Amino acid sequence: MADRSTTASGTSSGRITLTGAISMGTGVMIGAGVFALTGQVAAAAGPLFPVAFGIAAVVAGTTAYSYVKLSNTFPSAGGIGRFLTEAYGVGPIAAVFTMAMWASMVLNESLVARTFGTYFSGLVGIEPATVWVAGLGVVLLVGSFAVNAAGNRAVNATESIMAVVKIGGLVLFAGACLVVADFPSGDGGGIESPAAVSLVGAVAIALLAFKGFTTITNTGAEIEDPHRNVGRAIVWSIAIVTVIYLAVAFAVRGNLTLTEIIAARDDSLAEAARPVFGSVGFRLVAGLAVVATVTSVMASMYSTSRMLGMMSDMGEVPEVTAGRRLPFGNPPLVVTTAAAIVLTVLFDLTRIAALGAFAYLTLDLVIHWGHWRHLRPDTGARGSLLLAAVGLDAVVLAGLVGFQIMNDPLVVGAFVVFAVLVGGGETVYMRRYSDATETG
Repeated sequence: MADRSTTASGTSSGRITLTGAISMGTGVMIGAGVFALTGQVAAAAGPLFPVAFGIAAVVAGTTAYSYVKLSNTFPSAGGIGRFLTEAYGVGPIAAVFTMAMWASMVLNESLVARTFGTYFSGLVGIEPATVWVAGLGVVLLVGSFAVNAAGNRAVNATESIMAVVKIGGLVLFAGACLVVADFPSGDGGGIESPAAVSLVGAVAIALLAFKGFTTITNTGAEIEDPHRNVGRAIVWSIAIVTVIYLAVAFAVRGNLTLTEIIAARDDSLAEAARPVFGSVGFRLVAGLAVVATVTSVMASMYSTSRMLGMMSDMGEVPEVTAGRRLPFGNPPLVVTTAAAIVLTVLFDLTRIAALGAFAYLTLDLVIHWGHWRHLRPDTGARGSLLLAAVGLDAVVLAGLVGFQIMNDPLVVGAFVVFAVLVGGGETVYMRRYSDATETG
């Protein structure tokens, strides 16, 4: 036991307590995305959208088992990148899906940026036309780039404070709305219960609201007793946000008709506050969303650009850190910001959410399969539970594909193009890099 407390993972000098890790995990999960995803899930699941969040919680809890076992065995700051390398070795597979993780983080930044544009438009009384939403989202991304380029680290401390504000604000919102909620029977607004494929597609989108728990895996180098506390933080974080998400979903369902929820899908939480508190309630929730989005993008851009720089240093992507420093920020930060801006301009919230779900589920599948195939002897995980995680991810991914083919095949095509470019490009690059460095 003594050896375990003095490993390189930092247990003897850990600075993050279990409570701190849980706070961080819930703060990331209850991020700005939930302000937009509730309406997106309702648009896909119809009257069953609270059920979609419940099913998503079950899927997230099942797949979390794999991450808990991996985190307990391989605690490090590398998180998912470390897991991929342990399972598949240094090579194209680990590189491709580490790149997929970076892409999913950039997609989340774009989702949050457009959420900012939507709620800020409503807050100041601007008609939420597409051009305004995209433009305001780009303004947020450029401002976040400037803060990160200046080396301002205060945003990380601000995010910790905002985690408490976001959770407290949503709890108060849900509580007040549930007190006066009215669930009229037969209120479908002409909207029928969804087909199975639509419900599964909604579950895939709802899963994005839980994906933040994977960031806890990056605390292995700083958390106290990482072989136990990383996994415990994951379990507690998922349990806490499940309760909050279900409360928010029922609060929205109890104060708006389905027709109203779908019509206001991008800012449905603020609209749900209007029947309870009037225009003041709308502005309060919209203001909470604006503040949450600003801090979320700033903190995310810092970590996402660092991840790209790490991939460059490891030789998993072409070198973006070489050469002199740019006068307006480092190259990884420029690339990350540029990618987020392109996505924010080209895709609306619904499409960004779908693309994010594709990236997350694909990455999740590869991690669980690699765990089952290569790492079970190390982690001691039960093979049946790992295969259950693989099966659930596969079913949800298949449902998402079917739902998007029926409703928006462009998203499927965009993801296929992205997968081919990243997979093919990384494979060619890694082979050339291996030949040039004689690393094999």
